[in-house]
Amino acid sequence: MLRYLITRTASSAIVIMVVAVIVFILALISGGDPATIYAGEDASPERLDAIRERMGLNQPTHVQFLVWFWHILQGDFGTSLFTDLPVLTLVAQRVEPTVVLSLGTIIFSVAVAIPIGTAAALNPGKKLDKALSAFTNLAFALPGFIAAYILIYIFAVQLRWLPVQGYSPLSEGLGSTIRSVILPCATLSLIYVGLIARTTRASMLAVLQEDYIRSARARGASTFRVVVSHAMRNATNSITTVIGLGIASLLSGVTITETVFAIPGLGRLTVDAVLNRDFPIVQGLILLFAAVKITINLMIDLSYRLVDPRIEV
Repeated sequence: MLRYLITRTASSAIVIMVVAVIVFILALISGGDPATIYAGEDASPERLDAIRERMGLNQPTHVQFLVWFWHILQGDFGTSLFTDLPVLTLVAQRVEPTVVLSLGTIIFSVAVAIPIGTAAALNPGKKLDKALSAFTNLAFALPGFIAAYILIYIFAVQLRWLPVQGYSPLSEGLGSTIRSVILPCATLSLIYVGLIARTTRASMLAVLQEDYIRSARARGASTFRVVVSHAMRNATNSITTVIGLGIASLLSGVTITETVFAIPGLGRLTVDAVLNRDFPIVQGLILLFAAVKITINLMIDLSYRLVDPRIEV
C-alpha cells in the first residue's frame, strides 16, 4: 500500500507539472498583454514598461514559467489583474457555495440512485425498470441549462416555493442555505441520479445471477439480507467508480449551474475570469481543479481495497 501511495503521488506530481505547462502556454497564446489588462488601455508606455518589469514579463518565457511555478509550489497563485487580490483569497471567498452545491448534489444523487437502481435490478423488465431506463435516457439527453430553466419556471416562477437565483451563506442559517441550493442541486442531480442508478442496476443484476446468491436464497435468506450482505458488497466497486467520477466531473458541471442560478462560487469565478481575461485566476483555478480531480481518483483507487480486501492496489 505504501509503495502504491508513493508511486501514485509521484505520477500525480508529473500530471500537475504537465497541466501547469499547458496552462502557462495557453495563457501565452491566448493573446492580450497582462500589463495592459492591469493598467488599462490608456496607460502610458512608461507605466506599461514598469508593470511588465514588476510582473517579470520582460524575462524569457522559460524563466517566466519557472518563476511562476516556483511561486505556485510555495502557495502563491498570483494576484488578480482586476481586483488586485491574491487568487487564493478570491478562491476562499467563493469556495463555500461550490462545496455546498457539490456535496448536496452527491448526497442526494447517491441517496436516490442506489435504492432505485437496486430495486430495478430486483425487478428486471418490470415497470420500475422501464421507468428507470426512460428517466436515464431523458437525463442524458436533456442539457443542464434547459433543465435548470424548466425547474426555475415550475418551482420558482409558477409555484413560488423556492428562490429563482442567488445563494444564502451558511452564516445566515442552514435552512436558508438548503432552500437556496435545492434547485441547483436538483439540476445537477438529474444526470448523476441516472448514471449512478443505471450503473447500480447493471452491477447488481450481474451479481444477483451468481451461484452464491442462489445458495443464500436457497438457505432461506431474506431479500434484504441477500442484497445488503452479499450482492451490494460485490457490486460496490463499479458504483464507487461512477460516484467518484461524478464528483470529479461536478467541477465542470457547477460552472454552468452557478452561472444560470447566479451563485457566487468557483464556477462563476472561472467564467468571470475567462471573460475578463484575468489570467492568474484562470491559471490558479485550473491547477486547483486538476489537483482535486487527481486526489479524488486516488481516493477511489484506495477505496477499492477498503471495500474488498482481496483487491491489490
